[in-house]
Amino acid sequence: MSGKMGILGRNTLKILGAALCLALASAVAAAEKRGPVTNLPLPRYVSLKASKANVRRGPSRTHRIDWVFTRRNMPLQITAEYEHWRRVRDIEGVGGWVHYSLLSGVRTVIIEADMLPLKARPAENTPVTAHLELGVIAKLEECTLEWCKLNAGGYKGWTPKSNLWGVTPEETRD
Repeated sequence: MSGKMGILGRNTLKILGAALCLALASAVAAAEKRGPVTNLPLPRYVSLKASKANVRRGPSRTHRIDWVFTRRNMPLQITAEYEHWRRVRDIEGVGGWVHYSLLSGVRTVIIEADMLPLKARPAENTPVTAHLELGVIAKLEECTLEWCKLNAGGYKGWTPKSNLWGVTPEETRD
């Protein structure tokens, strides 16, 4: 073997290089997707401002109501925007179109582990300040890459981010 690469080898490398460039460009574009109305990132999390919100099949009052969200402060993920409407989904993946006036930028999360301990500081070996039940909605205050500080029913503390729905793994908050 002479150590020289044949035509097939060079072409294969060129194709692989082009495919890698396209994959990286797609990943960057997906990471930077912005809403056409607000220019805010998509997807993003918000909370339900109202205690009752009609969830519609499409982005207008003429579209059929598929169901009604009835849990105030529930975190929702916005996946699309159209004029005054936001397409949202909940923790179970159920969603539809909701009028923007029913949503709030106040961040909340849902606890995904039963009797989740809140810690005094963002570390495993710190005192527990409270335990939160599965399904509790808590206000999101701060987040590091691993931990989030919550406020639920007057109890404050830190818990691992992996036990929460309503915050992305890479998200940090001050």
